Amino acid sequence: MLKLAKRFLYEEEGQGMAEYGLILALIAVVCILAFTTLGEGIKTKIEEVVNGLGGGTAETGT
Repeated sequence: MLKLAKRFLYEEEGQGMAEYGLILALIAVVCILAFTTLGEGIKTKIEEVVNGLGGGTAETGT
């Protein structure tokens, strides 16, 4: 039983997978924030174009 406990303490394979998981989660958060910010900016620009053409408000799916 003591050998099994020591093996778990010194085994590092799980640490690499955990690090990849954390990196993947961080990238996902950054992508979500970027898409949210860009989405609002694009929506605003489309509304400006529609209003500039005299079309009233732009119809969006949200």
